[in-house]
Amino acid sequence: MWIDSHCHLDASEFAGKSLVLAEEAARMGVSAIVIPAVHRSNFSVVAELAGQREDCFFALGIHPMYVATSKEEDLQFLRAEIARLLANPVLGQALVAVGEIGLDYFVPALCESPLREKQEFFYSEQLKIARDFDLPVLLHVRKSQDKILKYLRRIPVCGGIAHAFNGSVQQAQHFIDLGFRLGFGGAMTFTRALQIRRLASDLPLSSIVLETDAPDIAPRWCHPGINTPGELPQIGHELASLRGLSHLETAQQTTANVLAALPRMQARFVLR
Repeated sequence: MWIDSHCHLDASEFAGKSLVLAEEAARMGVSAIVIPAVHRSNFSVVAELAGQREDCFFALGIHPMYVATSKEEDLQFLRAEIARLLANPVLGQALVAVGEIGLDYFVPALCESPLREKQEFFYSEQLKIARDFDLPVLLHVRKSQDKILKYLRRIPVCGGIAHAFNGSVQQAQHFIDLGFRLGFGGAMTFTRALQIRRLASDLPLSSIVLETDAPDIAPRWCHPGINTPGELPQIGHELASLRGLSHLETAQQTTANVLAALPRMQARFVLR
């Protein structure tokens, strides 16, 4: 019924229990989990997880917070891996996006030269890879929405998801106009998160997807503990409450939104 559109299921915090957590989430009504990569070193790990469960999908990309330890040759490797995996009859169906990519202007060290410029280079080059393979992107947009949008207009891709969105209404509309959906998760569950809750309440429901970002951004009922994909249905109930909708309507629409944003999922997606 629900799709977790952004979950780092391979994270070390899960202590090797990733598949157990995915099974628990499935029993709680999570029909699919999208696992983004963050660095060349975990490309094979997220692909392997997706290969072990039909309800798991994956994306390959280099996260802006991992750019410092990445080399330009890693971009060439990313391109080659995407080509190789798309040709795989099994894993090719599970590879649904380029991600997690983007820009992070929240961490002070990442905002200073030369890392700021290196972030932008890696982001723009990965947009080109997504464009060339006609793949959507999973975007990290922390304190960087305007610059993210600037590059998207320069290097257009076939849409995707702005993960953990926390921008303005105007920025949200710009992403929507470019064919993107906006990700909401645990942060939305805190009553003090007024801007995020306002966006979740007022934006068109057709533009919203749900996510956990597990093991990070734990919702209020398990904060400051480790987040898991099994928390997604309750996060969805929070969205339904904010909007005055039924859980079923919210689940159906947000699920449809993920499938529209990541159309390669549709071939092997099974509603639970």
